Amino acid sequence: MKRFIQGQDRTQSTLLPELLDEYITEDNPVRVIDAFVDQLDLADLGFEGVDPAQTGRPSYHPSVMLKIYIYGYLNRIQSSRRLEAEANRNVELMWLVARLNPDFKTIARFRHGNGPAIRKVCSQFVELCRRMHLFTDAMIAIDGSKFKAVNNCDKNYTQAKIKKRMQEVEKNIQQYLEDLEAADIRSPKQSTSHQVRLTERIAMFQAQMKSLETIESELQATPDKQLSQTDPDARSMQHRGGGIVGYNVQAAVDTKHHLIVAHEVTTAGHDRTQLANMSKQAKDALQKETLTVVADKGYYKGEEVAACVENGITPIMPKCLTSGNKANGLFDKRHFVYDPKSNTYQCPAGELLIERFRSLEKGKHLINYWSSNCKHCTLKSSCTTSDQRRVKRWENEEVLDQMQSNLENMPDAMKIRRCTIEHTFGTLKHWMGASHFLMKTKAHVSTEMSLHVLAYNMKRVMSIMGSVALIKAIAT
Repeated sequence: MKRFIQGQDRTQSTLLPELLDEYITEDNPVRVIDAFVDQLDLADLGFEGVDPAQTGRPSYHPSVMLKIYIYGYLNRIQSSRRLEAEANRNVELMWLVARLNPDFKTIARFRHGNGPAIRKVCSQFVELCRRMHLFTDAMIAIDGSKFKAVNNCDKNYTQAKIKKRMQEVEKNIQQYLEDLEAADIRSPKQSTSHQVRLTERIAMFQAQMKSLETIESELQATPDKQLSQTDPDARSMQHRGGGIVGYNVQAAVDTKHHLIVAHEVTTAGHDRTQLANMSKQAKDALQKETLTVVADKGYYKGEEVAACVENGITPIMPKCLTSGNKANGLFDKRHFVYDPKSNTYQCPAGELLIERFRSLEKGKHLINYWSSNCKHCTLKSSCTTSDQRRVKRWENEEVLDQMQSNLENMPDAMKIRRCTIEHTFGTLKHWMGASHFLMKTKAHVSTEMSLHVLAYNMKRVMSIMGSVALIKAIAT
C-alpha cells in the first residue's frame, strides 16, 4: 500500500507506555463531566453508598457511576448494557472512570436507586449556570410535549377500549359458534379436525373475555378509569391527531441561551393546569423577583394566570376563544368593550350593558351584564338569538385583560416562544431516537428525563462558552 498514510504496526512494542491522558484533549467534554462531578457533594445530594460498608465486597463509588451515566446520555447511550460495553472499549470512558468496568446490573441499579439524588444533580447544574450569569434575561418559555412510555398501546385500557374489545370478542365467538353449528350439520356422527379447531378457537376467545372482565373490574377501581399493565403510571394521551401512551413532559426554557431551567414529568394529557407550577419552579431556579413567561394557548386558564400574577410572574399568551358565536356569524365577546370605571360593557351598537347579578359557575365567581334595549336594536340579528345579549365577566378578569394588553405590546412573543422551546423538545427526542423511556413508573421516568435535561444543558453551555472555560468556571 504505497503512497498512503501508514498505521502503526499492531505488534510494535514501545519503550515507555503511553499515557491514557494523552488521548483526551484539553477541550474534550469528558473533562467537563469529570470536573463537574468531582465538585459535587454526593452525600449532601442523597446518593447511596458514599460511605463504604465495613464488611463485604468493596463497591463502586457513586461518582464513578454518575460519570458513566452523564457520559452515556451526553452521547445518546442510555442502555446499561451498552454502557457496560462502552466502558470496556471506549477510550474516553476508560479515562473518565479510570478503566473501571462495572457490569450492566450494577449500572442499572445505580440509576434505579438514586433517582431523587440524580434529579438534584440536574438542579445543581442549573444553579451553576445561574452563578455564571447565563440567565440575565428574566424571561422564559413554557411548553409541554408527549413522550412515549415503555407501555404498549395494546396494554393500556380505558372504558371505551374495554367495551370495543369485548364487542369484538363477542362477535368472534358468535361467528365461530355459527361455523361450528354448520360443521356439526355436515358431520353429525364424527368430529373432524375442522370442528376441533373451531372448538379450540371458541375456548380461546372465551378465555379472552374472562381476562377482559377481570381487567374491567380493575379498571373501575382506578381513580381516572384508565389502566396500564406494563407501566402503571403511563397514560393514554392525544398526540398529533392520534394517540400515545406515555407522559407529558413540561419544560421551562430561558429565551437567551435556550437552557432548560425547570422540567417536570406529568401524567396529565393537557397543559391547562401547569402554567403556575412551571413558572414558580423557573422563578425559584433563577432566583428572580419578577419573571416574564410566554406560553401557547394550551396553557390558558384564568385561575393559573391569576396565580402567576400573585407570585410576581407576568404571563403572556393568546386567549383561548371557546364561544361558538363567531362560527355562527354573531358578535363574540371581543366586540364588547369593558369600562372599569363605570363597570359596564359597551356593545357594537353603542348601548351599555350594566351589572345585573353575580353567580358561581364551576367554582368561578361571574358577573352577568346585559342591556334592556336589545329587543329594539338594529344589530340584534348579528348579536344574539335570545331576547337579550348577556356577557359574563370573571371577577378577576382584569388580569386576563392585562395579559392581552401585554401580548399586544409584544407582538413577537409567540415567535420567541416557538423559536425558544420547540427545538428543545425536538433535540431531546432526536437524542432518544424512535424509542421510548427505558424505565417504568413516573418516579423513575423523572430520573431518566433529568439525565436527558442535564446532558442537554451541559452540551448547550459547552457550545456557548467552550469546554475549557466551563471547566475553569466549575473550579471557581
